[in-house]
Amino acid sequence: MSYQQQAIAAMNPVELIVALYDGMIRFLRHAIAAIESQNPRERRLAIGRVLEILMHLQSRLRMDIGGNSARALSEFYASIFALCLEGSRLDSPARLREAIACIRDVREAWSTAAHDRDVLRLLPGERLAKPLIGPAQISTPAPENVSADWTA
Repeated sequence: MSYQQQAIAAMNPVELIVALYDGMIRFLRHAIAAIESQNPRERRLAIGRVLEILMHLQSRLRMDIGGNSARALSEFYASIFALCLEGSRLDSPARLREAIACIRDVREAWSTAAHDRDVLRLLPGERLAKPLIGPAQISTPAPENVSADWTA
């Protein structure tokens, strides 16, 4: 197994969501760089990767369990999808930066949840045996958008 595969295998489901958000931010930055260097092919590839991640996240939502939180995330993903399409169509780094800012805000909530012991107890196959580091030692309230049935 490669280092990257090992790192992913060691993540809990919420950490995997954080990694997907990080991927979206990384690809949006690539798209911005492609716009600035006038490279439409690279812009399309980077935006395509963001849209793939958004579709994956959207497809994993459990509306039957997540209720209002799942609906809110669904609307969030749809708005980011629209921002990315518009930013790409208009060659607008500003629109893509707006998407990054929105993603970053929600990512921070997921990151907090990924290290919250109360949230981790709700996860199937909880991995509390793994040491928690840094801010994870501080118990914080779970964001409203965390469901007990996350799969990644």
